Amino acid sequence: MTTSVLTWEITASGGYETAWIDIGDRSMRARGRAVGTVRAPYWITYTLETGDGFVTRRLHVRCDTTGGVRELDLRRNDDGHWTGNGEDRPDLDGALDCDLGLSPLTNTMPVLRHDLLADGTREFLMAWVSVPDLTVRPSRQAYTHLACTSRGARVRYSSGTFSSDILFDPDGFVLDYPDLAARLFSQ
Repeated sequence: MTTSVLTWEITASGGYETAWIDIGDRSMRARGRAVGTVRAPYWITYTLETGDGFVTRRLHVRCDTTGGVRELDLRRNDDGHWTGNGEDRPDLDGALDCDLGLSPLTNTMPVLRHDLLADGTREFLMAWVSVPDLTVRPSRQAYTHLACTSRGARVRYSSGTFSSDILFDPDGFVLDYPDLAARLFSQ
């Protein structure tokens, strides 16, 4: 396992995120904290665990706002069935990944699993988590490899009418996600 600590400026929320990441051959564990100030101040803490192939097993998120504390325990079992806070979520069945809103970390899993740093296009169903309210909904997303660069690879992310060309480092972590996040620190 390799351990990394990454920090991004989250321009979309007027805040920052730091993630402590343990990455293995085909799996990842992470814990992170994010703070945002746009719309209303919030503080997020999360843990993320994937299984083989970087497929989400669990995302646990706690969000503190002026309105109180919310928590989400999102889980995917080996049969591909999802639950949110213990409640069945059949609308998410078929999704392999969670996508924590305003967090560049969760873009890593599909890119690594399908080697999109080198080539290819893939479409996905994601369990998208809105921040700061922590509601979960199914989200259709696509990732398309555009080019290898001296810093890693450029991959186009799209969902609905939104698209952005994201720069990833050679390890599959976001360096620059225009209008959302930019990496400040890595160790």
